[in-house]
Amino acid sequence: MTNTPLFLDCRGMRCPLPIIELARHIGDVEVGAPVTVLADDPAAASDVPAWCRMRGHEYLGADGDAYTVRRLH
Repeated sequence: MTNTPLFLDCRGMRCPLPIIELARHIGDVEVGAPVTVLADDPAAASDVPAWCRMRGHEYLGADGDAYTVRRLH
Protein backbone atom coordinates (compact mmCIF):
# COMPACT_ATOMS: atom_id res chain seq x y z
CA MET A 1 0.00 0.00 0.00
CA THR A 2 1.17 3.48 -0.78
CA ASN A 3 0.18 7.06 0.03
CA THR A 4 1.44 8.09 -3.41
CA PRO A 5 -1.39 9.11 -5.76
CA LEU A 6 -2.41 6.31 -8.10
CA PHE A 7 -3.32 6.89 -11.75
CA LEU A 8 -5.36 4.27 -13.62
CA ASP A 9 -5.29 4.67 -17.40
CA CYS A 10 -8.65 3.31 -18.50
CA ARG A 11 -8.85 5.25 -21.74
CA GLY A 12 -10.35 3.10 -24.48
CA MET A 13 -12.22 0.94 -21.95
CA ARG A 14 -16.00 0.97 -21.95
CA CYS A 15 -18.43 0.69 -19.07
CA PRO A 16 -18.12 -1.07 -16.68
CA LEU A 17 -14.37 -1.69 -17.08
CA PRO A 18 -13.12 1.67 -15.64
CA ILE A 19 -15.18 1.06 -12.48
CA ILE A 20 -13.96 -2.52 -12.23
CA GLU A 21 -10.37 -1.25 -12.41
CA LEU A 22 -11.09 1.39 -9.75
CA ALA A 23 -12.63 -1.22 -7.45
CA ARG A 24 -9.71 -3.58 -8.06
CA HIS A 25 -7.03 -0.97 -7.25
CA ILE A 26 -8.56 1.31 -4.57
CA GLY A 27 -6.95 -0.95 -1.95
CA ASP A 28 -3.50 -0.30 -3.45
CA VAL A 29 -3.35 3.13 -1.77
CA GLU A 30 -3.51 4.09 1.89
CA VAL A 31 -6.66 5.54 3.41
CA GLY A 32 -6.77 9.24 2.54
CA ALA A 33 -4.78 8.86 -0.68
CA PRO A 34 -6.20 9.81 -4.08
CA VAL A 35 -6.82 7.57 -7.07
CA THR A 36 -7.29 9.21 -10.47
CA VAL A 37 -9.08 7.29 -13.20
CA LEU A 38 -8.36 8.42 -16.75
CA ALA A 39 -11.43 7.39 -18.73
CA ASP A 40 -12.77 8.64 -22.05
CA ASP A 41 -16.01 6.66 -21.83
CA PRO A 42 -18.82 9.23 -21.34
CA ALA A 43 -20.45 6.92 -18.77
CA ALA A 44 -17.52 7.50 -16.39
CA ALA A 45 -18.85 11.00 -15.63
CA SER A 46 -21.78 9.45 -13.76
CA ASP A 47 -20.33 6.02 -12.93
CA VAL A 48 -17.35 7.21 -10.86
CA PRO A 49 -19.37 9.51 -8.53
CA ALA A 50 -22.09 6.84 -8.20
CA TRP A 51 -19.49 4.20 -7.30
CA CYS A 52 -18.07 6.54 -4.64
CA ARG A 53 -21.51 7.05 -3.09
CA MET A 54 -22.23 3.31 -3.08
CA ARG A 55 -18.81 2.31 -1.70
CA GLY A 56 -18.29 5.15 0.78
CA HIS A 57 -15.32 6.91 -0.83
CA GLU A 58 -15.01 10.63 -1.56
CA TYR A 59 -15.42 11.85 -5.13
CA LEU A 60 -13.06 14.82 -5.53
CA GLY A 61 -14.18 15.80 -9.02
CA ALA A 62 -13.21 15.67 -12.65
CA ASP A 63 -10.74 17.52 -14.83
CA GLY A 64 -11.52 16.56 -18.41
CA ASP A 65 -11.18 12.78 -18.62
CA ALA A 66 -9.54 12.52 -15.17
CA TYR A 67 -11.84 11.51 -12.29
CA THR A 68 -10.31 11.65 -8.81
CA VAL A 69 -11.43 9.67 -5.77
CA ARG A 70 -10.11 9.72 -2.19
CA ARG A 71 -10.03 6.38 -0.38
CA LEU A 72 -11.89 6.77 2.92
CA HIS A 73 -11.69 3.26 4.40
